[in-house]
Amino acid sequence: MLRLKDGELAIKLAREAIEGYLNERTTISPRLSGKFMEKRGVFVTLHKEGLRGCIGQPYPDMFLGDAIVDSAISAAVRDPRFSPVQINELKEITIEITILAPPKLIEGKANERPEKIQIGKHGLLVKFATLSGLLLPQVATEYRFDAKKFLSQTCIKTGLTPDMWLDERVNVYTFEGQIFAEVEPNGAVVEKKITPILPFHR
Repeated sequence: MLRLKDGELAIKLAREAIEGYLNERTTISPRLSGKFMEKRGVFVTLHKEGLRGCIGQPYPDMFLGDAIVDSAISAAVRDPRFSPVQINELKEITIEITILAPPKLIEGKANERPEKIQIGKHGLLVKFATLSGLLLPQVATEYRFDAKKFLSQTCIKTGLTPDMWLDERVNVYTFEGQIFAEVEPNGAVVEKKITPILPFHR
């Protein structure tokens, strides 16, 4: 677990990475220690009157500091759903960072997967052949998804039909995340807590 102080540093790093890239097309090299030298998955989400970009890395393949820099720049200029962020927009954008725990495969029968998902605690990662897609834990609570809807929406994000989570060939993983976010653009940083909802039961 990261402390709030670490979360503040993570947000600052993300903002500096975006500013540096938009101003000079350069990628900053963070000089960090402690938790930021651990390999962790991370997603950076940008908000401006709604979603403005969200990209990250589900697996702990990079040091956290480097992963934040890479994900922040990608969320700003490489999210295919949006036009690239412009430098004059940054004063209107709030940054949210989700630090991920390693994904865990949901074992057992496909039709029992909803029972093993806790809304507000788990994010979902779906993999099928060369396709993969992910939705963060906070997405389910923000859009009031139940477990089945969350599975269906993650399948859609992956490029599959909504009911493909019922296919035994599809792998579904849960993961947990720690969320830090700006209250306002370039403002105070808080740790966002999500209230878990009891798992689905048939």
